[in-house]
Order: sequence, then structure tokens, then C-alpha cells
Amino acid sequence: MSPDTTPALLENRTYEEISVGETASLQRTLTKEDIEVFAILSGDVNPAHLDEAYARETPFHHVIAHGMWGGTLISTVLGTRLPGPGTIYVSQQLNFLRPVGLGDVITVSVSVTHKGEKNRLRLACVCTNQEGKAVITGEAEVIAPTAKVIRPPKTLPELHLHRHERFAQLMALTVAPEPIACAVVFPVEAHGLRAAIEARHAGLIRPVFVGPRARIAALAQSLELDLSELAEADWVSADTDTAALQEAIGLTRDGRVQAIMQGDVDAGALLRAIVHRQHGLRTHRRISHAYVADVPDHGTPFLVTDALVNIQPTLEDKRDIVQNAIDLARVLGMSPRVAILSASPVVHSKLSSSMDAAALCKMLERHQIAGGTVDGPLPFDAAIDPEIARLTHPGSPVAGQANVLVVPHMETGDMLVKQLHLLADADVAGIVLGAQVPVILTNVTDSPRTRLASAALALLLAHAKGHLDAVEAIDASP
Repeated sequence: MSPDTTPALLENRTYEEISVGETASLQRTLTKEDIEVFAILSGDVNPAHLDEAYARETPFHHVIAHGMWGGTLISTVLGTRLPGPGTIYVSQQLNFLRPVGLGDVITVSVSVTHKGEKNRLRLACVCTNQEGKAVITGEAEVIAPTAKVIRPPKTLPELHLHRHERFAQLMALTVAPEPIACAVVFPVEAHGLRAAIEARHAGLIRPVFVGPRARIAALAQSLELDLSELAEADWVSADTDTAALQEAIGLTRDGRVQAIMQGDVDAGALLRAIVHRQHGLRTHRRISHAYVADVPDHGTPFLVTDALVNIQPTLEDKRDIVQNAIDLARVLGMSPRVAILSASPVVHSKLSSSMDAAALCKMLERHQIAGGTVDGPLPFDAAIDPEIARLTHPGSPVAGQANVLVVPHMETGDMLVKQLHLLADADVAGIVLGAQVPVILTNVTDSPRTRLASAALALLLAHAKGHLDAVEAIDASP
């Protein structure tokens, strides 16, 4: 944010004290944060102010401030300097002469041109840039205060902008790949049906609805969701959630869909159907779940695994959990740096998570894990904080820069993810890994951005499947 220009002590000029020709001014440098805050407060999200790529195609060729941002600075001078506290705005006329771009230094000046009846003043207003060129001119009419005010300004709350820029980066990866066919299992409740339709509109999936058609259509109509563009092949009849699960598994085994999305079906039942030894979608890997967390104040996104599927994973389970996460990180363009989390920074026989961490690092050396860098045991703070890592793990290739966090068990993972979401305003999008196709689990508390991000992960994984299988075959070769 631009530096606060509020005086240390607010003192007004009463109508009697003011003379024609009296002036006051302030100076502000336009920042990106200024534009974003103004857009949030006003609701004006014109891309000319917020989207650099769009702005390059405009006559000004760069992002510019909202015109009224300069107008608010005039209001600031009137309300805090001349006349100051107690001023009542009557009218404001403005002429916008030049755009204001990022980094421009704007000087705002007002000058009293007329004193009228009933304590009314007219003031000439001008905003100039660092080159001395006028960007805004105009005239204000105010009612000046009659009582003297001298008081300190009220302390304002701190404002922190939480940007979810990684969501835009993730969605940018999905522009080229074609939408994938996705079986939506029994979408007879609102959040699952919305998730499927939103992902379809975003060009991520072609939903194949598996369930009672009339019931789904009625729900869509009540939610004002348009299903008219669905083809006959996009409907598969199933009267119960169990039947819908069986149909979805069959569609996947036949190659008709490349992903599965949970509707109104129990997540446990869905996962059990997927890992069924004879009729499921098992691979040689154990399935696991990974969240991709976008924490606004953290420089890079990171994965948290497994916080949803494996309750108390064995060492062999953790090997698959790590490999699944490494594969996902590579699909997202990351260089996987895997931190095996534990409460202890050293291996301790009474702390199984530290023992597992040491074993997983050895597995990497023996090529039982491939495609990333693995280190542990690492406490959470040392895994993600560069300064703590410098002090406590100076030789670690992962500490302080981990982008894959492997938790000891589901309980710790669940608490970590919920703390990130509720206390750090993180977006967390999840995906089930290790099956023949990616599986999207939905939740009634998911935001639209989270729902789209989960579908985007499924799209990217489905398109990368052949490459990952080939790489794994090479890595596994003697």
C-alpha cells in the first residue's frame, strides 16, 4: 500500500479562518494494492485496471487507476486538511485529462476560490503527476465547519490483501488440453451438480451424469442450471447410489470416461468400489489423496498428503503416497521437494514418523522412489520457513523450500489442511491419486474456486497419464 498520508494531528480550518486563495495538498504514489483495494470497495473490476494482458490491448497499453481513485484523494484533502474535520461535501465536478499508471506520483491540491453564504466554499481541485502534468481538474463545493477541531486521527485496522494468484496459474495450464469425459456419480444434491456444471462451463470436463435422470433434471431446474447441451450419451441411468457407482466403474474400465467425480454418494463407498480387487480401478499403487494448498502469504503452492484416504499408513503405504504426490507435482510443473513431516528433527525410535522418514529417504537412494528430492524427518516450520531451515537444517536440500508435505497420518493432515483453510485463508483443492483415473471428491463447503481447481487437477492428470506411466516404467527398470 502507499504510505499513509494522514497528518499526525487533525486540525481543521473553520469558515471564519479560511481566506480565498488558501491551499492544501497531499502526495500519493499509485500501487497495485491501491487499485485492488479500490476495486474491492467499489466493485469495479474493469479489466483495464486489473488485468495486465487485457490492458496491453487498450489505447494506454498498461494497467491504469480507476478515475475515481484520484477523486477520492481530493476528498481526502478536503476532509483532513482544508477545510478538514467537520466538512460537508455538497458537490464535485471532475475532468479526467490523463491516465494514472502504476508508480505515478500524484500531487493533489485544492485552493479556495470563493466564500459564499451559509458557510459555503468553492475550491479549485487539481491532480498532477510527477511530470507536473494535470491528470484531473475540477471544482468542489463544501460547507465549511464552524467549530474548531484538533484531535488525533483514529487508528485504522491493518489491511492485508490475500491474492490467490496460483489459481489463475493452475487454470492457465488447462487452456490447451481438451476437456475430459468425467463420470459424475449420483449428482442428486446441489453442490455436486454445481461442481460438474461449473467444470463443464470452464472447459475442464464433459460430464456424464450417472443416476436418476428425471431427479437430476428437476434439481438442475430448481438451481437454474442449464443441462440442455448434454447429449444422450451424457446420461447413464441408475436408480440408486450403489448402482451408479457400479455404472461409473464400468464406464471407466471401458475407457468411456477419464475421471470420476463424487456426487451424492459416500466417499468411503466410492473409494472401496475403486480399490475392489476384481471389479475396481486398482493399480499396483495404493491410492492416496493430495491437497494442493494456495496460501496467500506463502510464496509458492504446496501439496499436503495424505489427509483423507489413508488413516494410519504403513511404511509401504507412505512410499506410494510420496510417489503419487511427486507425480502430481511434476504434472503441475513443480520440481518436487518432499518433506516427510515429524515432530522431531532427528530419528527417534519411539517416534514412528521419524523412523518412517529415515526409511523413505533411504528408499529414494535405492530408487524405490523417483522423480523428486526427499528429506526428513522435518518439523513443519523447518520444512516451509527458509530462516528456520537455515538455522536448524542448513544442509537440507528440502528444508525451507518444501513443496510436498507428507504428514504422519490422516489425523494430522486433516488438522493441518483445515488450519490452513480457516486461519490462513488458503484455497485447498484435492484429488485422489493412484487409481486408473483421477477421482474428484466434492464437499458442501467447497468454494467455486476450489471446485474448479479440483477439476483442473483431474484434467491435467488424465492428459499426463501416458507420460507418467512411461516415466515410471523407465524409473522401475533395472
